[in-house]
Amino acid sequence: MTDTLDVTDTIHVEVAFALPDKQSIIPLSVPQGTSMYDAVTLSGICEKYPEIDLDNSSMGIFGKAENNPKTVILKEGDRVEIYRPLIADPKEVRKKRAEAAKQEKGQA
Repeated sequence: MTDTLDVTDTIHVEVAFALPDKQSIIPLSVPQGTSMYDAVTLSGICEKYPEIDLDNSSMGIFGKAENNPKTVILKEGDRVEIYRPLIADPKEVRKKRAEAAKQEKGQA
């Protein structure tokens, strides 16, 4: 028996992080049974983007947020997404946009 990992014991996943002006998607092979959290650590993305607070960042898989990334086990082809905190509340932005449109319509 060898100590090397058999290719069938690995899966291919991606780790993604986006800023307003750029994004990074890092493909990697990880052992089966790897958690979302561990894949992010293995990807090295936190060294590339030191603003990522791994223990407090929200994460998801293909847009579906996961509450506990340390316990969610990845499957072949999963993309782990690291979410940034929102700068503005989307409800407030929509409300202001609707008010501005209403005022503009009234002045026409």
